[in-house]
Amino acid sequence: MWYFIHHSGIHATIAGVLTAFTIPTNTISKESPLERLEHLLSQPVTFLVMPIFAIANTNIKFESSMIQNITSGMSLAILAGLLIGKPLGIFSFSWAAVKLKASTLPAESSWSQIAGLGLLGGIGFTMSIFIALLSFSNPDFQIQAKFSILIASLSSGLLGFAILKFLGKNKKRLILKNQMVQ
Repeated sequence: MWYFIHHSGIHATIAGVLTAFTIPTNTISKESPLERLEHLLSQPVTFLVMPIFAIANTNIKFESSMIQNITSGMSLAILAGLLIGKPLGIFSFSWAAVKLKASTLPAESSWSQIAGLGLLGGIGFTMSIFIALLSFSNPDFQIQAKFSILIASLSSGLLGFAILKFLGKNKKRLILKNQMVQ
């Protein structure tokens, strides 16, 4: 169905929405075909389809000059903004919101986990590329900005994942240790 809707000239996202309307669901507690499909597709879409879609739509062309220019001022500013600025902003505003009693720290979470989540916020891939394309009219700057954003987003994702994974293991050890003491 998606193939025919798409080839009729309707944009792919509209074709997907119209196709989704045709998949049956229900209001009872038994899992519907739509929910089964959603659970089946969740991981492949998250870890394969979305990254490929994002990279394809940003039209990043890998060139040797990208690596040479990674230490340029523009590249370093982009890296610092996504790897330091966004995580620092997320952490700072979360801390301020809790201290000002506008919010509370989620149950069973720690500030180091909020820092790890802040790093995940540095992924900001698609919006950063959109802003870079609006900011730079020079194609060379656009290419360098895209590459810097890609490096920063990958680094933020990997660092955030590693910190949260490490903290999760430490938390499990602490829980097991406390249970053994009791």
